[in-house]
Amino acid sequence: LELQVDIPADKVKAEVERVYSSLSKKAHVKGYRPGKAPRPVLKTLYGAQVENDVANNLVNANLPVALSEKNVTPISQPQVTDASRVSGDAPFTFKARMEVQPELDEVKYEGFQLYRPKVEVADAEVDAQIEGLRVRHAAFKTPEPARPAAAGDVVTIDFTLSLDGKPVTDGGGEGVQLELGAGQALPELDAALVGKSVGDSLDVDAAFQPNHPRKDFQGKTGKFSVKVTDVKERQLPEVDDEFAKDVGNFGTVVELRADIHTRLEKLAKERSETAVAEQIVAKLNELNPCEVPPSLVLQQAQMLQQELAAQARRLGQRFTQAQAEELGRAVLADAERKVRAGLIMAGIARKNQFQVTAEDMEKGYAELAEETGKNVAKLRVEYREKAKQDILVGMILEDKILDFIESKSNIVDGDPPAPEAEAKAEEPKAEEPDAK
Repeated sequence: LELQVDIPADKVKAEVERVYSSLSKKAHVKGYRPGKAPRPVLKTLYGAQVENDVANNLVNANLPVALSEKNVTPISQPQVTDASRVSGDAPFTFKARMEVQPELDEVKYEGFQLYRPKVEVADAEVDAQIEGLRVRHAAFKTPEPARPAAAGDVVTIDFTLSLDGKPVTDGGGEGVQLELGAGQALPELDAALVGKSVGDSLDVDAAFQPNHPRKDFQGKTGKFSVKVTDVKERQLPEVDDEFAKDVGNFGTVVELRADIHTRLEKLAKERSETAVAEQIVAKLNELNPCEVPPSLVLQQAQMLQQELAAQARRLGQRFTQAQAEELGRAVLADAERKVRAGLIMAGIARKNQFQVTAEDMEKGYAELAEETGKNVAKLRVEYREKAKQDILVGMILEDKILDFIESKSNIVDGDPPAPEAEAKAEEPKAEEPDAK
């Protein structure tokens, strides 16, 4: 949207007078006492600065008024162009270009066919969590009798590294522990250590990835000279009441399993609700096609990329150039869908006059406290900051809109049908021939 703003000459003249009056009190002009320099002298020395200040002041004071009068809410920072020269006896005009929320004459949001995945927690899922706890609380002991290293063992090694036949001075180590089969070492080294015993020495050629953190290693094959100094095996604890006490504040295994079941059920419910929300986003995009502001899509894409990058760092993952480019394209498409759905939901909120009440905010603080472990009073202080409060208000409003759309939809418990089955079900049935 481009908007032209015209400011009458009398307002311009008043602002010029105000700026010069303020300047005369502060300006130090040689040969004149403060506040006594004549206007022509000030104009000669500071004329360009005054024109710039007056122009900025007029834009900052009058653009919000013009936007309000036109009932325009920009969603990008307005860019001021074609500003006229400031003169004390002439109007001042400028143009402002900005992205605005697209006009949505009619939003389709009723009668969606949605599927809510069932919330079920199988005993096998609880067993898997218990097994994970056993692994994390395992003890490592020297095998008796002594034996060669196997997958799952922790092997301690001393090693040196050479590249292109030359030793890498900072590429070795002593007393380095590796869990075999856990992906902690290069695959060739990991495989070579299986079957080795304490005191064994070996040379291993192993290839470094093209995106290795050290540029001098990237894509090269290194030679590891290794000596095995220790082998320890993992001993898993028995699952009994003592184990339950060790892993948490539980008196019995029954209590431990019940707690795990409750947590898994909560996660399953969250996944189920997320699945419904994703279907709503998809339906809103499908039934309400509209152009979306590129700046909002870019902002959303950057946020998604930052989240994915942080997740990859936590997992120790690295992307190749091709993978990063493919991910970027996928993120951009996802960002466009989310932005479009957000704009559509904002239209639904305006149409139905949704508001975030003080009661809603208190409920939001309580949920945040449960998720973060922070005190509600501390969260209230944290969220006095406008940026944070706006985020929380947006989340609450989004939940309200999603609940509203769900209430207008037909929701079936269970997974959605496969695309082929759904398409077949929607095909018109052939008319049966009349019986004769």
